[in-house]
Amino acid sequence: MKRLTFKYPLVVLTLLFVAMWANSCKSAKITDNYEYYTVKKVVDGDTFWIDDGTSKGAKVRLIGVDAPESRRTGRKEVGYYGKEAKAHLESFLLNRRVRLEYDVNRYDRYMRILAYAYLEDGTFLNAYLVENGYAMVLTVPPNVKHTDLFLKLQQNARIQNKGLWGK
Repeated sequence: MKRLTFKYPLVVLTLLFVAMWANSCKSAKITDNYEYYTVKKVVDGDTFWIDDGTSKGAKVRLIGVDAPESRRTGRKEVGYYGKEAKAHLESFLLNRRVRLEYDVNRYDRYMRILAYAYLEDGTFLNAYLVENGYAMVLTVPPNVKHTDLFLKLQQNARIQNKGLWGK
């Protein structure tokens, strides 16, 4: 009886491993594994509260954008277009679900979650607000992942006189 030998045992083992891995991948479901949170309250045009399962919820500050102040607080006065930005965000976001994406820092000095927010339909909320003139670009290093995109969107909003850039 002739004995079976392999000239390239490493190649055979590699092919066997790849075949097993590919088979396991076929049975895995491809799904959206993101965690979504319901927006409970809008503070202003760039800050809102989510239901994170705790009794109070969590306060989220959008990264890379700054909406005008919608109310007088401490040393800050109500900003031009601030009430409009807040009202729009409330009508657009309240009771909808968002997923959060983080940059380098997860919290700011006020312990608000710093995040990029995406709606379930894929809308990138931070970009949407800048693109439509409800917020301006605010870059605070090291959280600068989407700065170039935000600057382009702001330039277009200004050219098109959208939102707070209107005449």
